[in-house]
Amino acid sequence: MSSPHGILLVDKAPDRTSHDVVARVRWLLGTKKVGHAGTLDPMATGLLILGIGQGTRLLTHLVGLDKTYVATIRLGRGTTTDDQEGEELGEVRDATGLADAAIQEQLEPLRGDIEQIPSTVSAIKVDGRRAYARARAGEDVELAARPVRISRFEITARRTEGPFVDLDAVITCSSGTYVRALARDLGAALGVGGHLTALRRTRIGPFAARDAVHVPARGEGDDVELPLHGLGDSAARVLATLDVDEQGARDLADGRRIPRTAEPAPPPTGTRRGPRSADEEGELVAALGPGGILCAVLRPQGEHWRPVLVVPADARS
Repeated sequence: MSSPHGILLVDKAPDRTSHDVVARVRWLLGTKKVGHAGTLDPMATGLLILGIGQGTRLLTHLVGLDKTYVATIRLGRGTTTDDQEGEELGEVRDATGLADAAIQEQLEPLRGDIEQIPSTVSAIKVDGRRAYARARAGEDVELAARPVRISRFEITARRTEGPFVDLDAVITCSSGTYVRALARDLGAALGVGGHLTALRRTRIGPFAARDAVHVPARGEGDDVELPLHGLGDSAARVLATLDVDEQGARDLADGRRIPRTAEPAPPPTGTRRGPRSADEEGELVAALGPGGILCAVLRPQGEHWRPVLVVPADARS
């Protein structure tokens, strides 16, 4: 049986790690070559993008896409992890007296291009070790602020739970944003503390959770079908595209450059990238052969297109 190649959209269930999902997909598809375009915390649900076979080589072009989340922020107390999994910090503060106008006022500085200090328990490396590993070992962890873009931070509902106020929110942000840190910073700005109690990723660039599949846990649904999205279709959703004929496809397969005799079609809408990954990606072009099959990813070089990724003929789709 030939090895599978493509992109798999997964709707992650709660209380499962992203790495557990990857391991399960490897077993179900019978291949070790499975990677991801960004993980989710165990408590979170929603969209994971997995690359299968040659699809793993496309992941570098997906990780920088903007993401959309729906979240619940609890005002009234912070935690050590900025979410419900952490230990409580300080005393409970009654947040019920907070006016909606005051909350909206403190949301404004958290929108647009901002400098965000990531959560202490993030996966960022500090002197070669993950920040969360240092924090759990009892070390003091200080992370530098990083540029992120928050293009949408909207409160959609408000509820009272004892002294706490729970806010449902929709957030669209650049890759690398920590939604937990937004909950922390909003609570701090309001003087009552805050943390995240629920998080669901609904979109990554043009890919939506509604189009994703559930991956059953080990021992459940071993015969489930996992529909893969083709490499050509997936690349065309995030990159500019250039149609090439059969001769051009053969030249690219051999790693040869092809002339720049035509301008590529621009990338579709919904592929906005954050401030840390927007510089070079716009130059890349997906070369599509007859039938929309992905042959290569190209970069301009003078009067030619130079392949930076070549898809083997037996893996094209």
